[in-house]
Amino acid sequence: MAPSDFAKANINEVVEKLTTDEAILLTAGVGFWHTHAIERLGIPAIKVSDGPNGLRGNHFFMSTPAKCLPSSTALGATFDTELVKEVGLKLLAEEARTRAASLILAPTCNIQRSPLGGRSFESFSEDPFLSGMIAAAYVNGVQSGGIGTTIKHFVGNDKENDRNGYDSIMSERALREVYLMPFMLAQKLAQPWAVMTAYNRVNGTHVSENNFLLTKILRQEWKYAGLLMSDWFGVYSIDHALNAGLDLEMPGTNKWRTLDLVNRSITARKVTVRTVKQRAKQVLETVQKCAQGAPEILDGDGIERTVDTQESKDLLRRVAAETIVLLKNENNVLPLKPAELKKVAILGPNAKAIVLSGGGSAALKPSFYVNPHDGIVNALKEASKDVEVSYSEGAIAYMTMPSLDYEMLTPSGEPGWVASWHAHTSDDSMQALEEVYQERVIDETRIFISTSSPPGITKRWTMKLRGQLKPRDVDTKFEFGLIAAGRAKLYVDGKLVIDNWTRQRRGEYFFGQGSHEERGVYELKANTKHDILVEFCNVRGPADGDEDEALMDSNPGVRLGGAAVEDHDQLMDNAVKLAKEADVAVVVVGLNADWETEGYDRTTLALPGRTDELVSKVAAANPKTVVVIQSGSSVTLPWVDSVPSIVHAWYLGNASGDAIADVLVGKHNPSAKLSLTFPKREEDVPAFGHFHTEDGKVRYAEDLFVGYKHYIHRSIEPLFAFGHGLSYTTFSVSDLQLSKPKVSETDFELTVSVKVSNTGHTTGSEVVQVYIVAPSTSNLTHPPLQLKGFAKARNLAPGASETLEIKLDKYAVSYWSELYQTWTVEKGVWGVKVGAGLDKLSLASTFEITSGFEWTGI
Repeated sequence: MAPSDFAKANINEVVEKLTTDEAILLTAGVGFWHTHAIERLGIPAIKVSDGPNGLRGNHFFMSTPAKCLPSSTALGATFDTELVKEVGLKLLAEEARTRAASLILAPTCNIQRSPLGGRSFESFSEDPFLSGMIAAAYVNGVQSGGIGTTIKHFVGNDKENDRNGYDSIMSERALREVYLMPFMLAQKLAQPWAVMTAYNRVNGTHVSENNFLLTKILRQEWKYAGLLMSDWFGVYSIDHALNAGLDLEMPGTNKWRTLDLVNRSITARKVTVRTVKQRAKQVLETVQKCAQGAPEILDGDGIERTVDTQESKDLLRRVAAETIVLLKNENNVLPLKPAELKKVAILGPNAKAIVLSGGGSAALKPSFYVNPHDGIVNALKEASKDVEVSYSEGAIAYMTMPSLDYEMLTPSGEPGWVASWHAHTSDDSMQALEEVYQERVIDETRIFISTSSPPGITKRWTMKLRGQLKPRDVDTKFEFGLIAAGRAKLYVDGKLVIDNWTRQRRGEYFFGQGSHEERGVYELKANTKHDILVEFCNVRGPADGDEDEALMDSNPGVRLGGAAVEDHDQLMDNAVKLAKEADVAVVVVGLNADWETEGYDRTTLALPGRTDELVSKVAAANPKTVVVIQSGSSVTLPWVDSVPSIVHAWYLGNASGDAIADVLVGKHNPSAKLSLTFPKREEDVPAFGHFHTEDGKVRYAEDLFVGYKHYIHRSIEPLFAFGHGLSYTTFSVSDLQLSKPKVSETDFELTVSVKVSNTGHTTGSEVVQVYIVAPSTSNLTHPPLQLKGFAKARNLAPGASETLEIKLDKYAVSYWSELYQTWTVEKGVWGVKVGAGLDKLSLASTFEITSGFEWTGI
């Protein structure tokens, strides 16, 4: 019997045949990425895989090289549901097949209360409507390819620090109108196969145990029929989670739902066999969907593969370019005209850095990567062989020492270094054996072993990493950095350089289990291969205030980074000198996967190190300065008035450099719009003062006024408004017309039509946004403007026009009534404002609803 034969199984009959133990097994995972198989009944296991911007596959350690898409904030910036659907079908669904994964753990559609949120880059927007529409397109695209999606993190997981324990305290209206809305829209328009619960509490109860959210809202109100799974290690009880409606606990490592514990709960009448079988049935129905959607995965060999085609590379590049936002372009500095340039200076800490994604479960190993420097150089040289390009880093902006992935050689000269595992004399012993248990060449210096340690090795083990650092041309002092989720020592040429073993400082790396980065400097000789040895053990060392030497059984890891010691002033001076000599200076700045990551939140909106100083000095030295920003969320830009051209490039994945270059030289005319507000200062952020957890509580005091709604409500001018984005051409938006509203007892329809004309000299695309204004006669407070529709006029030639029609439904005119516990549409005169961004709402009109109504469900 082939695993895919389960596609034809009668689920009710299978459930009847399940023993209690088999049903229990089905309600929790096996290992990190699989559901449980029951061979006796022909029930196959299915494999799931992270994540939002690509599929990493089974392993954090030595993972299969993969396609990395632009961050979710970037996809949100396209305001293009058709493009996102295409990404889901042609890139994500196909990539899932190469990973032998039937279910993607994505999309993430939490709301960005604050750009300080560590995973902000994983969510689409600060706006619930845009988030929901893009999420629905993502889900529809992937699932039309026979692969399931897991929309997450349901709900209120809008920050990272203390995420397992904090309580998101919010009003009913904020919960319904803001934080649940993206999930509600995705359910209405796309029906994801799975929903993942958040780690946190909402209004007092952990989501994985929250009957109100999981059963009353999801199951009963929204008629959700798919799988409810936990986030990894996001289950904190047995009976509470089972009774609340959580079907699947993930992962299967260190789980609550063991046969012993669940059977004891059944015996104690804390949970019934019937409930356990109901949960198991949901798992089986999802397994069957996977068998029907992509049977070849279940019948396949399970081997992960990397498949890059020219078609997929071209699509990655096109999608990345479509997400880039042109924030500012005074005096038409952009697009660059290579034929008119003699010297171009490419500067900045991100120009040659490997910055393709934020960190955490979204991170993966790219199958290829083009950095901004190389992409820009290639584009300039392709257009004009006479252009001279210079480069300087200019400023140090890393949090942890840069990766040495491309700096290590094995003793035989191969890229990488050699890892040897050594068992200990016993599971409880700290004494490692001399004999090698397993040995392999690895090509990464950020080594998150997770559960990928050699099968059968003792619980405590040692890993020794040996390699040689690529020779330098000159003598130099070199600073190393060593992080361990466990304990580690670094030896260079046999000399101890870093001791992160004897005493440690607890840190936030490796999902909160890693140490603080310890650093040490060693003098490297020119043209010399220096021997590197890192000795690592998966038991963390004692630390001040925490003497617990805990076993890292599911999350051991070690990271070695390093860079030549630089004179920071000299680095800055060199960049300024090159800028003065150049016709144009392109400064590439931003954040990376250390600054924006799962596991902890950002502490500031400022760019790191002396980045702001670098940009200011370069702009003073060269009036034609272009700044390219790489970050998944907003940053402050104190130099904004002194720089003529600014491009926001998010995290763009594999094709980062090529896509940035396509925009800079005009191969692609930018059309993206900001999916979040850029504030002038952190104090202007809606959640300022109540974003952090206080005694385990996070108070959502901004209530309905999230993102741009707060800035308008408080008359605070942002740095760049939500929905802002320029083009290399100009557009007019005119002829606003509204159809006559159609109102029934349960629904509402209205069509907004506008004419978009290209009034410039270059072919381009423009996004039109529709905002709704609630009646002034309402007895309740409402946000002053709310996005309720958008559409895109694509590739309009100069002088061409297109009429766009945007349909509004009951979601556009509804609010949640806490008094009557229903969605409510009020009678009155409603306003409509239309334009190419919040800062360009050039058209306005009104319509009247003469008879209001209430509704429930979706």
